[in-house]
Amino acid sequence: MQCARHPKVETGLTCGRCETPICPRCAVFTDVGARCPTCAPARKLPQFEIGPVYLLRAAAAALAAGVGLGAVWGTLLPGRIGIFGLLLAALIGYLIAGAVSAATNHKSGTPLQVVAAGGAIAAYLVRNVVIGDDILPSDDLFGYVAVIVAGAVAISRLRY
Repeated sequence: MQCARHPKVETGLTCGRCETPICPRCAVFTDVGARCPTCAPARKLPQFEIGPVYLLRAAAAALAAGVGLGAVWGTLLPGRIGIFGLLLAALIGYLIAGAVSAATNHKSGTPLQVVAAGGAIAAYLVRNVVIGDDILPSDDLFGYVAVIVAGAVAISRLRY
């Protein structure tokens, strides 16, 4: 028996689905046995499959959590941010990622990480509106560091 993709190679191996003769070079080993490349498409794990509906749900959750937590952030710390503000920013990033995770049935992946980081940015912008500052002040170094901390925590929580 000759391999269907490499006619000069003799083989005794066949695809477990379509019975096509395959050699070890073109065999794809799956959970259910050896398959030919056409029968064994590379599928993502369901945890990482994020469709448009899940992306919209994640964006809505990140925006709602970001706006709500940004208002709380501006109320608790109306002035410039110190070390306590950085800890609060980490908590805000954690909570935003939790909201995104809950809204998407605990899925994870790069698109959800980007959405959660956007929620952290939204929280910072709402905080600036609540305290009566410019939306993007030029002299708020701790605020920018806090956004980076919140985004990093949100991204790391949605990684795997």
